[in-house]
Amino acid sequence: MKIASLEDDLDQARRIHQVLTAAGYTCLSYHQSRDLLAALRTENFDLVLLDWHLPDIDGDDVVRWLRANIGPRVPVIFLTNRSSEDDLVEGLRAGADDYIVKPLRPLELLARVAALLRRSQIAEPAYDAFEVAHYRIEPAARVISLHGAPVSLAPKEFELALLFFRNLGRLMSRDVLAECVWNREIPATSRTLDTHLSNIRQKLQIRPEHGVRLSSSYALGYRLELISAADDSATNPS
Repeated sequence: MKIASLEDDLDQARRIHQVLTAAGYTCLSYHQSRDLLAALRTENFDLVLLDWHLPDIDGDDVVRWLRANIGPRVPVIFLTNRSSEDDLVEGLRAGADDYIVKPLRPLELLARVAALLRRSQIAEPAYDAFEVAHYRIEPAARVISLHGAPVSLAPKEFELALLFFRNLGRLMSRDVLAECVWNREIPATSRTLDTHLSNIRQKLQIRPEHGVRLSSSYALGYRLELISAADDSATNPS
């Protein structure tokens, strides 16, 4: 897996390079946005890490260029000192898939990178059935089963659940969910998305004992996470 890292702080850039290469990734470091943009025109990367503030072109403009010229296939993670919800929402709206607030924590970086790479490398045809934890998802039949029992879902509930199962571990903003499922923006005052999220939580019984957890931050978005038995026992000691 080849990762591009854009970071103008040389010490930080070296640390990112060391963490990623020690984990077995190929990491190419860039210190100016124009150098990364030139590389993106000629090379294929599996993932891009972006600092936000750069000496020439800021990271949010870089990710907008990437989405406009390369498309959605390359995952993008922001590494940033900016931690306010408004800033992070801005980054996600620009097209980033996830964010990590500095100071850099190597284990967190590797976990986020691995989760996004797993999602982006899924090569199954769009309508092939697949399994996540205790769930079986059959896109062609528009059926999701829990422990072998089909769950009755309304059409938009199915599409929303399918989006989460296909993007396991990926943080998705409310705008992305609305665009993918309803093909339009949903006003912040509308309860449409919240109602559908509540319905799929209840109907699919999305909780750790079934191997998954839907975590949320109202301003930033939602993430469906895979939960191991060890994680479940740690959070629910007997």
